[in-house]
Amino acid sequence: MHFNICKEIGVQLDKKHWYEHVPNSVVTYQGGKVTILWNQQMQTDRTIPINKPDIIIRDNENGTCMLVDVAISGDRNVIKKEAEKILKYKDLTIEIQRMRNIKARVVLVITGATGTISKSFRKYVRNIAGNHDVKELQKTTKLGTAHILRKVVAHKNKRTNAGTRDKGTINNKDRIAATMCPLRTWFSREYVYGYPA
Repeated sequence: MHFNICKEIGVQLDKKHWYEHVPNSVVTYQGGKVTILWNQQMQTDRTIPINKPDIIIRDNENGTCMLVDVAISGDRNVIKKEAEKILKYKDLTIEIQRMRNIKARVVLVITGATGTISKSFRKYVRNIAGNHDVKELQKTTKLGTAHILRKVVAHKNKRTNAGTRDKGTINNKDRIAATMCPLRTWFSREYVYGYPA
């Protein structure tokens, strides 16, 4: 997201692809007209405990501030997580509007672990500067989930087979399943319980 936002605004990027991009904590463009903050606390007069969204886009020329929060939750909790995040940043939004006399809003980018999205997801993504392909965001989420599963399976194999001689070929069924199978196959009843659905 940060890569696409910077690219759209016209910030000079040293990397060609988003997966090579390492975000700077503060990026200023057009002589200070647009500021992008990455993982930074928002300074306020009142003490607000939740004041650190993932990305803050401050457009000083238009008088707007966009708080972008990115999260990956369980598939069943996507809508619940959206409601939770809206309430979470409500105080910060009100305080920013009061202090700086600018229009502030929260934009949520929340997907489920297997790419599930809510009905309002596309509306939120359209509000963010840059070309953000919904399918590409879902694909990135799925790849991240598969990476975590591979790490868990590899860790489980190390723990259960610590006393055997040949650690390289132990339990290849799990390793291959975590690497090659799509997520719907990984979570199917046949794989988990060992019998067809």
